[in-house]
Amino acid sequence: MEKKLKIITKNCPQNHKCPAVKVCPVGALSQNEFEAPKIDYSKCIKCGKCSNFCPKKALVLDFE
Repeated sequence: MEKKLKIITKNCPQNHKCPAVKVCPVGALSQNEFEAPKIDYSKCIKCGKCSNFCPKKALVLDFE
């Protein structure tokens, strides 16, 4: 099984700039205005930094 980053949008307040976007070491997360972040899976290295940093646990690194 392989790990995959997922966004749980119901946990994301979507009322501010996502602090986890800046934590990603490879720029795999982006955000449009205050929407939930988007994941560029071609860049994501599955390091878990964003999921560990997200205070609302909206970003989850889990097994598929």
